[in-house]
Amino acid sequence: MKLHRTVAGNCVEEDGQYYLVAGLEWDALVTREDLPEFLSGVVTTSSPSKESCLEQVLAPIGLQEVWAAGVTYYRSRGARMEESKDAGGGNFYDRVYSAERPELFFKSTASRTVGPGGRVRIRRDARWSVPEPELTLLVSPRGRITGYTIGNDMSSRDIEGENPLYLPQAKVYDGSCALGPGILIATSPLPHATEIMLEIFRHGRIEFSGSIALTELKRDPKLLVEYLHRDNSFPHGCFLMTGTGIVPPSTFTLVRGDLIRITIEPIGTLENEVA
Repeated sequence: MKLHRTVAGNCVEEDGQYYLVAGLEWDALVTREDLPEFLSGVVTTSSPSKESCLEQVLAPIGLQEVWAAGVTYYRSRGARMEESKDAGGGNFYDRVYSAERPELFFKSTASRTVGPGGRVRIRRDARWSVPEPELTLLVSPRGRITGYTIGNDMSSRDIEGENPLYLPQAKVYDGSCALGPGILIATSPLPHATEIMLEIFRHGRIEFSGSIALTELKRDPKLLVEYLHRDNSFPHGCFLMTGTGIVPPSTFTLVRGDLIRITIEPIGTLENEVA
């Protein structure tokens, strides 16, 4: 079962049928602690729409904040150590990879986030920019994981590598985040064999591609959520990106016009062009 935020309203997709959720705005809906059970009831008691409601899909975010976890894959650990070694920060990433406390940082607000088909951005003052495809959790105000979506944590690797203290500038700017296409509503974790796949197209050709399975994710998503909620409140719920294990080579950087395609089955595909 998938939940979509659309121009037509909030829409549930189940077995090829579409059901509009009447009477609830997005923020009132996704903050429900019983969201999976509630939407199952909508599907059971409602008649499907005669037409698909997915013609104009929006980013699945309202008043929610987007947070992110870093260095949760071994590949990310190595890449961060390499890019920051000249700045004296190389061993920071090795230490956080093996530490009990995860790296968590603020990523985005709705105004900085684009949805499927939207245009993500690279910073004008960056020379080395990459997408970071990530399994992203929808978390209720009380810390329950109620759904899963796809996130693109756009990053300026040269800025972060110059000094780890520049992380907010490398990560948080207009158009630096994409979410979508919808939210897979589930009460159970995704299987460890689930793959995250990234394709980057330039002039119609694949410039880079890669994939990784959730078996490589070092951190338990529930533990990441528990740390995020320590002394922190999210009255509208939040999204938590769980980190990336797909890192293009240092010779690669995004350019305007590139098409980024991230697929996680059974969530779907998030596709964005670089502005």
